Amino acid sequence: MTTHDIGRHLHCYGVASVVSPNLDALAADGVRFAMAFATAPQCSPSRASLATGLYPHNNGVMGLAHRGFDWELTATHTAAVLASAGFETHLFGGQHVTHHPDRLGFHRIHPADAIEEVIAAQPGDRRMYIEINFDETHRPYPAAGEPPAGLVIPGYLPDGPEAIDEMTAVEQTITAMDGSVGRVLAALERTGRAANALVVFTTDHGLAMPRAKCTLYDPGLEVALIVRWPDGGIGRGVSNSELVSNIDVLPTLLESCGITIPAGIQGRSLFERGREAIFAEKTFHSYYDPMRCIRTHRHKFIRNFETAFAVEVPADIQVGAVFRANPARYSTDRPSMVELYDLEADPLEQRNLAGSESVRDVEADLSAALWDWMRQTSDPVLDGPVQSPRYRQAMQGQPHRS
Repeated sequence: MTTHDIGRHLHCYGVASVVSPNLDALAADGVRFAMAFATAPQCSPSRASLATGLYPHNNGVMGLAHRGFDWELTATHTAAVLASAGFETHLFGGQHVTHHPDRLGFHRIHPADAIEEVIAAQPGDRRMYIEINFDETHRPYPAAGEPPAGLVIPGYLPDGPEAIDEMTAVEQTITAMDGSVGRVLAALERTGRAANALVVFTTDHGLAMPRAKCTLYDPGLEVALIVRWPDGGIGRGVSNSELVSNIDVLPTLLESCGITIPAGIQGRSLFERGREAIFAEKTFHSYYDPMRCIRTHRHKFIRNFETAFAVEVPADIQVGAVFRANPARYSTDRPSMVELYDLEADPLEQRNLAGSESVRDVEADLSAALWDWMRQTSDPVLDGPVQSPRYRQAMQGQPHRS
């Protein structure tokens, strides 16, 4: 199960003002990964990594997949892998990794609200892969009601009534989505599938707020990740604080089913030890803005490859009250090619330490590790500016010179 645009803004992740009892119960019955991150801070690239176990520049989706942007998944989707292993594969709700959902490997594609009926109709011994993508939490938000007591405003947002209104609306959508999660979990219980069902809930990237979504700062990359498997012996009420990436979800699914992980998969099972560092990227969203980062438990190192605004604010966030209250806050020029943050001393990533003598060795080590990762994964940025699908389409009309 996935949902849009909320990062870790959930009650079970310590956000006391959120009402999400079903996800709280799921976390209490399984493992909550406290330090899970997406490979990218935007929908299509992150979801493509979740579905393939590959970084965006290796799975074909380096930008948005809907029409007008046209990035297309070129790697094998989870559904196809599991279908070839004998699973009945079902998609509920939308997907955002291809124009051609019929090619992903799902036997059936259903409306999101058909989940209970479909689960009940399947024989109890049939192995099933079910993907459910909720959209309640995507902008535009409904009108905000009364703010809840103790409403939590993320520290990177400016204080004021605009943040109160927008975060109140966000939390209302989270509660609505949580109700949908509850219906799925109840359907598993009614059909006797709950004990041997590996249930994964995650989010695609951070909150759809300025300086979060579409940035490589933690508020853009952090994701909720909850795994429950009663018969699998993974534990109940466990909080795992190791670094993990959403490319690690596919290998986890395959290992749980006894399926050999295909060669070339870049993720690794969540049942193994966590990572020393995670890597993330952005290449395209609204425009070409290539950047790459490495994050350890202590530090974040970002390399920006082009000039741009200090942070990208996507169009749906620009219509929100927080951005409209002070657009200039986010529309300044990007000051630095390299950014380095001490996440213990500066969790909001506001003091760039790059170039400081005190962190010279840290900067050199992280820079070298980031270059190594780019080389090992054949990052196309190393070969020059990346062509977008729109550029390639436009160039098809170029007349040939005689």
